[in-house]
Amino acid sequence: MLQQIPFSILELAPIRDNGDVSEALHDALALAQHAEALNFNRFWVAEHHNMDGVASSATAVLLGYLAANTQRIKLGSGGIMLPNHAPLVVAEQFGTLATLYPNRIELGLGRAPGADQYTAAALRRSRDGSADDFPEDVAELQHYLGPRQPGQRVIAVPGMDTQVPIWLLGSSLFSAQLAAYRGLPYAFASHFAPRFLQQAIQLYRDNFKPSAVLAKPYVMIGVPLFAANTDEQAHYLATTAYQRILALFRGQSLQMKPPVASMNGLWQPHEQRAVEEFLAMAVIGGPDQVKTGLERILQQTGADELIFTCDFYHFADRKRSFEIAAMLKH
Repeated sequence: MLQQIPFSILELAPIRDNGDVSEALHDALALAQHAEALNFNRFWVAEHHNMDGVASSATAVLLGYLAANTQRIKLGSGGIMLPNHAPLVVAEQFGTLATLYPNRIELGLGRAPGADQYTAAALRRSRDGSADDFPEDVAELQHYLGPRQPGQRVIAVPGMDTQVPIWLLGSSLFSAQLAAYRGLPYAFASHFAPRFLQQAIQLYRDNFKPSAVLAKPYVMIGVPLFAANTDEQAHYLATTAYQRILALFRGQSLQMKPPVASMNGLWQPHEQRAVEEFLAMAVIGGPDQVKTGLERILQQTGADELIFTCDFYHFADRKRSFEIAAMLKH
């Protein structure tokens, strides 16, 4: 089953507590090159702002760096948070990337700001954009990336007629409906918000309308991957992610911390439950456990593609995690 399913990676350029932004960005490139060597399908970068543990805020800029130093792997946003940006600017940025790196650039779009209300206000300045405008913003963006229409007064250069592939991303039912209506591929953020996964993909598939870009539904789902040589090692290394999510809930620093022997004493029972709900789709263990977990997810969801996150503290452990996933396809 796993042999036929494309594997991809979602990267947030995580910053370690003893590292810095430069290390995180260079590691992101090294991971993209590693993913390419392992024949992963795509490598996406997520937009987040005002987070001291995430270095991927300038998503389009980072994608340019990755594209210039890789050869063939598909690169894209997972995603661009459209309420933060004027669609014309996004069209110009991704039109530029698509022109420089043909047939490699993708544009995943989200309707959340990816930041707190103060940061969202700082990003938008005088713009009135909000998540409620998402359908209109998507349509406007598709317009700019398509061929020039008679009487069209505003054009994206670069961007016009580049037909950059657009994906809709979501963690609720809204984007599932919109993706189905517009005939676009859909990626569900089950790597951090798995609650509505089954409902969303069923809604998407049931209401899908074929389009010029997609004949039938295509679903990619996020999976937190914590793979290591042994089950014991994987559970130990995963405590870095537990600490990071716990810090998110508490409003503390999101810089990655080293793994710990036990989380006992670090979280309260209700916090442990919240972290476990956050990571309900996580696959943790050695190769056999990972294979079983991924096959179970595919059986339950019928996903067309899996996109992995991996918050291990040491970069070598992150690379090894994806090596193990790639091995399962052979």
